[in-house]
Amino acid sequence: MRSPNPSQASLTERMASVGKALGEREAQQAEALAEARSHAERLHQVVIDAIASFEVAAAAAGAPHLAIDVGEPRLDDKHVRSMEFDLQRGRHRAIVTFKSRGEVTLVGPFQAGKVEGPCQRFPFDAGAEIEAALGDFLERFLEEAATP
Repeated sequence: MRSPNPSQASLTERMASVGKALGEREAQQAEALAEARSHAERLHQVVIDAIASFEVAAAAAGAPHLAIDVGEPRLDDKHVRSMEFDLQRGRHRAIVTFKSRGEVTLVGPFQAGKVEGPCQRFPFDAGAEIEAALGDFLERFLEEAATP
């Protein structure tokens, strides 16, 4: 009969086996995930520049406290085959997700701890549509984040 508490060696071997199997499965997604990362980094820079413009204008108008945190691109919190970055001011959040299947999703704005949404989805190659939607998305986020 097996002991209910596996030895450290057998647990280590078991986890190494699971890691190898999952690693081999997910290795097939590496190229698509790298493409998603590339799209995330490009759009992240667009958002950084836009938010910097907002912050300079807000400060010049007398409201330097309207600062926004823009997170770095990282693996998505929910989807192992996606990248994301977020915007945050206090409890107000918005997320931009890049799925390895070739899709950008604008999530929010919403308040942390509340249901995420609404979402807008676009294929990676929908440049003009993404640009137009991103402007509306950022404006909604900034309006909500700056509303007492």
